[in-house]
Amino acid sequence: MRINVIAAVAANGAIGNDNKLLYWLPDDLKRFKALTTGHTIIMGRRTFDSLPKGALPNRRNVVLSRSVNELPGAEIYQTLDAALDSCTLGEDVYIIGGESVYRQALPLADRLCLTEIAASPEVADAFFPEVSPSEWKEEWSESHDADDRHACAYRFVDYIRRGKE
Repeated sequence: MRINVIAAVAANGAIGNDNKLLYWLPDDLKRFKALTTGHTIIMGRRTFDSLPKGALPNRRNVVLSRSVNELPGAEIYQTLDAALDSCTLGEDVYIIGGESVYRQALPLADRLCLTEIAASPEVADAFFPEVSPSEWKEEWSESHDADDRHACAYRFVDYIRRGKE
């Protein structure tokens, strides 16, 4: 199994505020869909609650929750370890948030698929864990300037854990 962490991260590490994304970047959403479709996505319950239409289609939706036993279109596990144990050996798994799930998953991850946003929000209440250059090596990147659909510049970056190259 390959554990991928996917997130859009502002320059100050912010990832959300009031259970919402900080920036509307259509190409980031397209990339998210392209990478995760056909795979398992693991998220916390609040992240699931933030999805506009509930479970994301064409993906196995796995939600971590200690208090909820049932969510439409999703499998529920109490811990990240239990959720990962339910995955098959050859499976590509994407961790999609929120902050506490990212913190738990980062030490286990093989790859980071980040959108690094060249802006910092005035207000944020969720942050991505620090990515240490001693642990992670940039594998690929693609830069994009702000345009009529994207209010700020951003960069798609894939990191691979050092020693797994």
